[in-house]
Amino acid sequence: MNLFRFIPLCLLAVAAGAAPVAAQTSAQVKTSQSDKVKSLIKSRSYVFEARTVLPMSGRTRQIGGDGYDLTVSKDTVNSYLPYFGRAYSAPIDPTKGGLQFQSTDFVYVEKAGKKGGWEISIKPRDVRDVQQLFLSVSEDGYASLQVTSTNRQPISFNGVVSERKERKKKK
Repeated sequence: MNLFRFIPLCLLAVAAGAAPVAAQTSAQVKTSQSDKVKSLIKSRSYVFEARTVLPMSGRTRQIGGDGYDLTVSKDTVNSYLPYFGRAYSAPIDPTKGGLQFQSTDFVYVEKAGKKGGWEISIKPRDVRDVQQLFLSVSEDGYASLQVTSTNRQPISFNGVVSERKERKKKK
């Protein structure tokens, strides 16, 4: 009978001792991720990978895994994002649908967010359709992007910020 009382006490003691180790490891992983995102933002070399599109009119769409992104480097902003919503004028080149552009002349303003993270404003000077890109990044790397255009309704994206990778060229 004493054995049946002893086993639950042993299990309880083991479980209580293991819990702080798991919590500590989780905190270390979060700190590591936060440091990684901080270094990406400070170096101005990162990719915003869009996972969800939130148009002004219409429904929210999941687009994760489709390769839609916004690549930021010190001298270039490259956008390959979809667009769902109302356009007030048709594009001159119909093959350039969505928000596809490359800008080398832009104003980049970065400031600290209210609850940690960063608020980044990008204003391209050499792209006529896009007025401003506003990227809000959390310390964990989750981000939201709002795009304001001249000839289209505003659109928002949710996704993650990660490090830049070289794209494979198609043959």
